[in-house]
Amino acid sequence: MEPAQPADRAPTDATPPDGQPPVRPTAEATPPAGEPALVEPTGPVPAMDAGEHPAPPARKEKARSERSPKDMALSLLVLLVPIALLIAFYRGFLGGETPVTVDPAPAIEQARAANAFPVAQPRDLGSDWRTVSARYQTEPGGGTLRIGYLTPEGRGAQLVESNVPAEKLLPAELSGGQPQGPAELPGGVSWQRYTARGNEQALVLLEPNRTVIVVGDARESELRELATALR
Repeated sequence: MEPAQPADRAPTDATPPDGQPPVRPTAEATPPAGEPALVEPTGPVPAMDAGEHPAPPARKEKARSERSPKDMALSLLVLLVPIALLIAFYRGFLGGETPVTVDPAPAIEQARAANAFPVAQPRDLGSDWRTVSARYQTEPGGGTLRIGYLTPEGRGAQLVESNVPAEKLLPAELSGGQPQGPAELPGGVSWQRYTARGNEQALVLLEPNRTVIVVGDARESELRELATALR
């Protein structure tokens, strides 16, 4: 006769009585206390291709981000030195800051050959006045001679001579500038002071067969010098 087993203990013999099918357990055995239960994956496990490899740690990127300020300054210096050498060569050997001057004689001769109006040109201007542009062109209503100068103070001035009607020429050249009164230049010629575009100012001489304009951002004293030098 076998001893009685405790009520909470499962019988060791799972064989059913005669004539009955064997009974399979419906639940998995509970793991011992303190040990995690094993969980089977419920979905398909992605397979790794034969050519794939785990990505290596981003050591290079980390190293780049940890560059010292000294390294960055040296890299910047390597870029700036060639630029500084090019600028020095451009200024010292190629005259990079020297304005390009032109000879106004061909444009003046062309205007005189057209015989559209009496052509005047500056006389006895100092060598520090540099001619930077000169052009004569015909247009509807007449012809226009334009000569650009760089003044001794490094500012711009332009001489305009034309037989285009003043009511058309002045708005185009002075951007709607208005008269400001007589300029009172020596020689008894009736020059008028005008406003012009931006910070420019102008001296205007109105004659029956031509209009002469001296305009620019130069000082008024330099504009007067250019105007009185016309012969």
